[in-house]
Amino acid sequence: MTQYENVKAQLQEQPKTWLITGVAGFIGSNLLEALLKLDQQVVGLDNFATGHCHNLDEVKSLVTPEQWQRFTFLEGDIRDLDSCRRAVEGVDHALHQAALGSVPRSIADPLTSNAANISGFLNMLVAAKDAGVKSFTYAASSSTYGDHPALPKMEANIGSPLSPYAVTKYVNELYASVFARCYGFKSIGLRYFNVFGRRQDPNGAYAAVIPKWTAAMIGNHDLSINGDGETSRDFCYIDNVVQMNILAALAGDEAKDQVYNVALGDRTSLNTLFDALKTALADSGVHYEKAPIYQDFRAGDVRHSQADVSKAVSMLGYAPSHHIYDGIAQAMPWYVQSLSR
Repeated sequence: MTQYENVKAQLQEQPKTWLITGVAGFIGSNLLEALLKLDQQVVGLDNFATGHCHNLDEVKSLVTPEQWQRFTFLEGDIRDLDSCRRAVEGVDHALHQAALGSVPRSIADPLTSNAANISGFLNMLVAAKDAGVKSFTYAASSSTYGDHPALPKMEANIGSPLSPYAVTKYVNELYASVFARCYGFKSIGLRYFNVFGRRQDPNGAYAAVIPKWTAAMIGNHDLSINGDGETSRDFCYIDNVVQMNILAALAGDEAKDQVYNVALGDRTSLNTLFDALKTALADSGVHYEKAPIYQDFRAGDVRHSQADVSKAVSMLGYAPSHHIYDGIAQAMPWYVQSLSR
């Protein structure tokens, strides 16, 4: 058995109470689904800034009525300390996913990104510490690597931030480290690399590339690629992210006060990604024949990104279950069904 399988078995024998902030979002709702299927008690907090009720409705349809009864939803904003304090009452493990993502969004509106991602994060950290939460795991970001040129990206080596969003996520790591030093409250940060999968929103100006392109292909719309298409990313399927959150939450003290890459340890160019999505959608009956439209590179983007996941493997027992092509094969039928309604 893998470490993850052992941990899941232990949880089902001894259920815990979990908090998921941003529970109605893409990652949050997948965490909710996984934990309810493990018969855990879950409290969810969301203000619906980027999350959706239909994500929660879908989770409800995928779990048993008894499992759904173990979920308590709180509508609230992490920028409000009282909402954060309410959310952590009686919680064993906090998974802090709530944030305003997107490099372009932060460039267009740095003040709002700062308020949600820094002030909101600090509120959650204070509330969790004061409530005596056993573990605090938060969504960090690969954007923290900034302009550091080395590949693959290793946790100890970062460069200068390239966007306000990257600044906010780096400040989260600094606060987490200071709280460990000043208060003995140790947390774990998970540097996500281009997460994708079911329930990732394809709509809006700041949609991630995989859902945005998938929606365009299903709708037979024009599709744009930033730059020459040889920009590459370490695309990570959502099930790998769920695994890392649960492993991190239940990790021993020696693994805390750390950040870990959450990725596959590989990289795929945008041109290759385009072909992979086309092929997977064809298997689901969607045939896209248009050529992509190449446009200017996007401000604040790095050229290549690839993670070294050896630290997560050795210290947390991380064993990625899905390669990018496995994840695409699983996600495309969901998108075809969801976007064809």
